[in-house]
Amino acid sequence: MCAQSLEPLKSFQARAIIEELRKGTVPVDYVPFFTVGRENWLTFIEDDLDKYIAEGGAKVRFLSGDYGDGKTHFMSVIRHISLQKGFAVSFVVLTREVPIHKFEAVYQTIVKQLRGRYDGLGIRNLLEDYINESEKMLIQENGDLSTEKLSEISNEMRSLPGMDINFANGVIALLKNRFQPLGEREEQDERDNAREILFHWFEGGKVAKKDLKPFQIFEVINKTNSKNLLNALIAFLRHVGYKGLILLMDELETVVGQAKSVRSAAYENVRLLIDNTEQAGYLHIFFSIIPDVLESEKGFKSYDALWSRVRSIGESKRLNYRGVLIDLHRTPLKTAELVELGKTLRTIHGVSYRWETEERITDDLLEQICKNQKKMGVLSEVRLFVKQVIRVLDMGEQGESTFDDIDLAAQMVQSQEEMEQEKVEHLQPKWDA
Repeated sequence: MCAQSLEPLKSFQARAIIEELRKGTVPVDYVPFFTVGRENWLTFIEDDLDKYIAEGGAKVRFLSGDYGDGKTHFMSVIRHISLQKGFAVSFVVLTREVPIHKFEAVYQTIVKQLRGRYDGLGIRNLLEDYINESEKMLIQENGDLSTEKLSEISNEMRSLPGMDINFANGVIALLKNRFQPLGEREEQDERDNAREILFHWFEGGKVAKKDLKPFQIFEVINKTNSKNLLNALIAFLRHVGYKGLILLMDELETVVGQAKSVRSAAYENVRLLIDNTEQAGYLHIFFSIIPDVLESEKGFKSYDALWSRVRSIGESKRLNYRGVLIDLHRTPLKTAELVELGKTLRTIHGVSYRWETEERITDDLLEQICKNQKKMGVLSEVRLFVKQVIRVLDMGEQGESTFDDIDLAAQMVQSQEEMEQEKVEHLQPKWDA
């Protein structure tokens, strides 16, 4: 996958990208600009998507790398590729607000972060898009609802392979809510409230069972039925033209710093998601981790039910590009690839601040930054490289322009200090026990 052309980039867009990069993140819409290297991993991931997941397979992979190795960016690349190939994607960052030991919170985020070819994010927008498309089939030329067609759609929805009856009835209720004429004593406010209850249920919110009964929905979403509802979501996505569902679960490593009870609950939910793939199709789940999750006594080893499933991960001394473990730390970007990334940053910085970057920040200077990192044994840290290049570009734009003007060693020390502080903040316990 090659980096995308930078030609259409406007000054404000470029500056927004630079500001995000200063904070250590890449804006979602601009991921293709920064995709260099690691072609082997991407080649085999694409092969899985095309020839296995899209054909009904299911799989879990773990994306391992130290802080700064580019795990989040790599997952963003997977998201971009998956969307291009016609999959729906949900990218979940596991945080205090989305703790993986509370499965309902994770499910809510999965459906709220769902992205596809419709506008916006979330299952609500997906359903709205489906309802709007259904109008062409359901409304006759005279403006009346075709009850025959509605019945046909309802029967088809309920009979989809993998569909859960509650999910199907919820979709059908939304169609009726939109297209059936108001009853004799029914007010529009009642119809609007009913629609909001349905959307809230689809989003995994708490809804009283008595409020769901009129729609023939008899279960609230919980850990017990989550597998059925995830399968139903995939069945619905397939029905409306998607090839499957890709789940990206970022920052699982923060579990290691939690209390034992929280870790156990979290690892149980990881096991549950792995089990889901064994009874599902058209599903690929990626978890990002650091090596400690596999190696430390507070990692997966501390929970037998999970460790028995994943203990062989990472045991091989040879890289297996089709294996369960995607090891970014053992496959760092090469110097030439980092230089290409540096050139991209240089171009964006120039567009952002309207200056001629190449006159002051040469290719040789970018290579020297790589050599310094290699000398220090941290060449693999992409985030460190990005921070250094942006810092050097800032200095260049302000008039410093040669090796003598810019103290690269001092720049790296400053960038490393920032990285260490970010790492401490990133890995410290954040969730409630």
